[in-house]
Amino acid sequence: MSPVKSSKLDRKPPDGHKPSGNQRRRSSRTGADSADAKSAGIKEIAAAVGVSIGTVDRAFHGRPGISEATRARIMKAAAALGYRPNLAARHLKLGRQPQISVHLPQEIASYFDALRQGIQQAAALLQPPLKVDFHSYPRMGHGEVESLQAVLDQSCDGIILAPSAPSRVAPLIREATVSGIPVICVATDAPDSDRLAVVSSDPFTSGAIVAELLTRLDTGNHQAAIITGDLATIDHSEKVRGFRAMMADLGSSLTLAEVAEAHDEPREAYRQTCDLLARHPNLSSIYVSTSNSLPVIKALEERGRAGKVTVIVTDLFPELVPLMRVGKVFATLYQRPLTQGRLAFEAMHRFIVEGTRPKPVRKLPPYIVLRSNLDVLIENSPEFAGLGQSLAAEQLSTAKKD
Repeated sequence: MSPVKSSKLDRKPPDGHKPSGNQRRRSSRTGADSADAKSAGIKEIAAAVGVSIGTVDRAFHGRPGISEATRARIMKAAAALGYRPNLAARHLKLGRQPQISVHLPQEIASYFDALRQGIQQAAALLQPPLKVDFHSYPRMGHGEVESLQAVLDQSCDGIILAPSAPSRVAPLIREATVSGIPVICVATDAPDSDRLAVVSSDPFTSGAIVAELLTRLDTGNHQAAIITGDLATIDHSEKVRGFRAMMADLGSSLTLAEVAEAHDEPREAYRQTCDLLARHPNLSSIYVSTSNSLPVIKALEERGRAGKVTVIVTDLFPELVPLMRVGKVFATLYQRPLTQGRLAFEAMHRFIVEGTRPKPVRKLPPYIVLRSNLDVLIENSPEFAGLGQSLAAEQLSTAKKD
């Protein structure tokens, strides 16, 4: 597993920095003074830290122009003084509700619909409410730039998006940040783009888990293949990197024969699988690192290889459940899209309403789903509630037909 890097926000102030008189006076306040502290404003925070009011404003709004060490000192002073800027109330005074713009692809629907649902659930519960506008485009890398640019040409108060290739999206994220619009990435990351935060499943760990499972199952010098989306997408490339790293760490006898990019297109995934089986007739396992797994299984079925090739896929949806029950799919790595969407919106809400800067990187451990724990997860985990309802509806429909 990749080491966890310490956040720049945890750094101490540079050596040689001496607290100002105001800082010493603030730190000596007693509990009796705490009520007065809650009325502290930006001026008091600036005086306490020894910076300008403009620097404090940049820290609260996530704007560039200050170091992370200074931003951390400002946030620490604000917390000590009880300052909680209600940015949402400020917008309401101006006669409008803060507006969050969410940009997600339509494909693959089984994954991104669950992510949207998580955002919708959080938006319905949190107060004060923020207006949420959903924008969709065909798939990762197709239409997202135009979708983002259209919003930046108008106005919004925050952006949540699933970036494809950072090289395409990072300039627009920087443009938003410079304009004072915080951006939170979800599902995958755009590092070095000045985004406020990212919430995703840990892709490196997902790839490493699959490599470990296949290595433990391997009884000889067998071949594996990975079918992914687009290696320009951080989530997809990190899964491959995690897979390779764990193979090396374990000294695996398994060979990674090929990594095929299907760009989240079902027909391309089917074609790539057919070509893989033709080129590598002794292929023993396939890891599908996106939700685009059904075409892969179809190709295996048509060539009489289903159940003979060990298949590990990503996420879970109604069509996949029976395939796991009969052994055509050995396992799936569930990326918890519902939780990702909820956490991303909660982080944006806290930042807009309270001025609380979220943790820059929030990576969720994926769930390993096997036939042995499939039913208990569907029945008992809130993450799978929607899946359970879909399966129940399908069973009811089948019973009526019979």
